[in-house]
Amino acid sequence: MRKVSFAVFGIVLTANAAEFKLDSAAGLDLINAKAEAVNYRGRRAVRLDPIPGQENIGSMLALLPGSNFKNGTIQVDLAGSPRAGSPPTSRGFIGVAFRVQPQAAKFECFYVRPTNARADDQLRRNHTAQYISVPDFPWERLRKEAPGVYESYADMEPGAWTTLKIVVSGSKAQLYVNNAKEPCLIVNDLKLGELEGRIALWADSTTDGYFSNLKID
Repeated sequence: MRKVSFAVFGIVLTANAAEFKLDSAAGLDLINAKAEAVNYRGRRAVRLDPIPGQENIGSMLALLPGSNFKNGTIQVDLAGSPRAGSPPTSRGFIGVAFRVQPQAAKFECFYVRPTNARADDQLRRNHTAQYISVPDFPWERLRKEAPGVYESYADMEPGAWTTLKIVVSGSKAQLYVNNAKEPCLIVNDLKLGELEGRIALWADSTTDGYFSNLKID
């Protein structure tokens, strides 16, 4: 059956999917961030920036309008690298939050650390892709209590367009990077259980981050 689609604020909706072109910042609900549409590496994209005076606040989120999500697939192109003047520990942290609860009080998140991917240190490489659950399971706790279980290696280049695909079903989720056939990270126990919530672009405030072409199936 032919799908009927229409566009509103850069969003294309169909019977079974939604596509956010992210060629405009219109309609995004921002938390600890400001957003603007820019041209980056040959395409229109949304860039997240920290609010002046809050450059080290941590998580920046841009919640997508109408993105009520429980199970399915989220795919997005993103690019991240450390912001100029950021601390030496900045890795270009960038990803996607899902099942986001009101005021972002709780959410699940997959993100990547692009500068780790090609580091001349295997342990750093092993910390390229990460799962966290806010507020109770930050990366520090997960790494301490279950080393290597909630993070893994994936190849990517800092500042280059990278495709992330997240497949969510119940309390399980898988992360795929750059159209790989197999996931680089599998989580079988999402810490928030089977909640339903919004989808958000996510980046750390130390990151120069860009997002384009997000799709939900």
